Amino acid sequence: MAKDPARPRPTMAEVARAAKVSVMTVSYTYARPDRVSEPTRARVREAAARLGYPGPHPGARSLRRGRTGSLGVVLGEHLTYAFEDPQATRFLAGVAEVCADHGLGLTIVPITGEPSDADRVAEAAVDGFVVWTTSDDDPVLPAVAATGLPVAVHGGPHHADLPFVAIDNRAAARAVAAAAFAGARRPMVLSFPLDRARTPGVRAGLDPAEATFRVTRERLRGVRDAWEAGGGRWPQVRVAVCARNSASEADALATTFLTGPDAPDAVMAMSDELALGLLRAAARAGLAVTGDLAVTGWDGTDAAAAAGLTTVAQDLRAQGALCAQLALGEEPAAGTDPTEWRLVLRDSTRR
Repeated sequence: MAKDPARPRPTMAEVARAAKVSVMTVSYTYARPDRVSEPTRARVREAAARLGYPGPHPGARSLRRGRTGSLGVVLGEHLTYAFEDPQATRFLAGVAEVCADHGLGLTIVPITGEPSDADRVAEAAVDGFVVWTTSDDDPVLPAVAATGLPVAVHGGPHHADLPFVAIDNRAAARAVAAAAFAGARRPMVLSFPLDRARTPGVRAGLDPAEATFRVTRERLRGVRDAWEAGGGRWPQVRVAVCARNSASEADALATTFLTGPDAPDAVMAMSDELALGLLRAAARAGLAVTGDLAVTGWDGTDAAAAAGLTTVAQDLRAQGALCAQLALGEEPAAGTDPTEWRLVLRDSTRR
């Protein structure tokens, strides 16, 4: 079938729909045909011919032949997140530092949640991938693995056959929750999203296993450990879920639960950004920290220090650098551990 020059280039997702197979099956048909049965390969190629799909992008094919001079970062967020979120920018700075040392470019591959995500990954002209934390069921991770390129995953999911970089989120959450909830009667967690639906709201007795984001799940488990170790029952802990790691979103959500008889007297936030948004809402409500409300954050940012916020300090820049080294097939430098963390106690928690 001759390709109409006015028509956009057909995508792998369109071929998958026409052949009634998954995008991964189409990808394997071209990249790893031995993993697809002959009848299925024939169906895929017939659909591709009918649509005028010429096969994976030449840039993607070049990845299997040699170096392209760029490292890809798969970012499961809107592209602007890379520039607006302090934690993401620190992580990306570490990746960029390694790229600069090796004379490589850095390609950000944003994920939209659409079927075209797998095509975007398959067609990225890069030498390897760093995957920013995403959900267990995100089809992007299999798409990345299907390229056959080196991959390093930050935060989760944790697949045994892929290099993985993260702090012990459960242990760190246990420590910071113990500080946050000391003497508390109405504890709350200000949480990252639970899954790719990113539905905000307040839940009680939330089973941490419901969270398909590994970071969220492990931190909830650590909070539960701490609360139950102090004699509490997990259903007493409410979880306020934010759709994004945004101070303004945390501010807006906190406004809905910081007043009334059920208002929390202690909140463990899963990031400094969320905690700072909460502190703004608390100030408007006339609440005193720590007289009315204890608050903790996570990440150890400069803004947290300025606000006197108890937090978990971690080195996201070093973690980004480690991910980049692993994606380039390098051995990490000896003598340092970027996944170390520490609890930093300040005036936002009760002693």
